[in-house]
Amino acid sequence: MIVGERIRLRPIERDDLPRFVAWFADPEVRDGLSIFMPIGLAEEEQWFEAMLKEEKARRPLSIDARAVDGWAHIGSAGFHQIDWRNRNAEFGIAIGDKQYWNTGYGADAVRTLIGFGFGELNLERIYLRVFHTNLRAIRCYEKAGFAHEGRLRRDRFHAGRYDDTLIMGILRDEWEKNRG
Repeated sequence: MIVGERIRLRPIERDDLPRFVAWFADPEVRDGLSIFMPIGLAEEEQWFEAMLKEEKARRPLSIDARAVDGWAHIGSAGFHQIDWRNRNAEFGIAIGDKQYWNTGYGADAVRTLIGFGFGELNLERIYLRVFHTNLRAIRCYEKAGFAHEGRLRRDRFHAGRYDDTLIMGILRDEWEKNRG
């Protein structure tokens, strides 16, 4: 388990899958993700089985928020495309439980996993892709220290229009400088 200020990151369990299916059925949740169609439980179970065969560092983690009566599963975060030779990885996060949007839990999860990536996985650079329309996420990433690195113009067709994808990244020395 990886513990933040108000969240913890833990392995995703089979019991979590129905929550993911419910979250990904919501168009508003999918809007900020690469998922453009709902996912059924059978498909989510296939994903889960394939994920278990991945190297542990590449497996996404469940985000649990500290709640009054224990912990509440609110989403997932992880590293993808880890390049061990060049020490970089792509970061991804999804807060599926909308009652936890705009409450700081996502920002805590970003900071916690980024710290783990630099402190435990010995990464040198962490980057992400975010749609230019996802202003809430962009602000969160900027506060965590991510810098704008590039723009993929008209990269995604969504809701009848083409959107740009922003590339953002943070380097180890930038993280070390800002974490104090």
